[in-house]
Amino acid sequence: RKDRPCAIILSVDVPDPRANGRKQVAVAPITHTPPRDPNVAVEFPPRIKEHLGLDSDRSWVILEEVNIFTWPGFDLRPIRRGETRIDYGLLPPKFFERLIAKFTELRDQGKVAGTSRDESTSGPSANPPSGGASKA
Repeated sequence: RKDRPCAIILSVDVPDPRANGRKQVAVAPITHTPPRDPNVAVEFPPRIKEHLGLDSDRSWVILEEVNIFTWPGFDLRPIRRGETRIDYGLLPPKFFERLIAKFTELRDQGKVAGTSRDESTSGPSANPPSGGASKA
């Protein structure tokens, strides 16, 4: 698996009282590869990438496939070598709202697949459980 930045698009409380207030999150990959179907992605604006410290190459948030895990996930990685920080920061509200609107549209059309990435579970989840960018 390749480490890649991702956008945290949903966050919900874990219903299990043993979870100690932890959250379940759904993250969408950020990729340099143009989407096969442009209707399932949102292009990442260059100025936002710069603000978050990401590279200047064109990138898209792919919203048709999300990974779901209990935060913090076992496979989160520091954003830079030698650092402990795993997040790039918060997405600007207007851009986050665009992501959520597109995600909601795709979900309502049945076009979103969720995959559990928790250590104890694996495989697709029909119900993906917020607004930041991280590396997973």
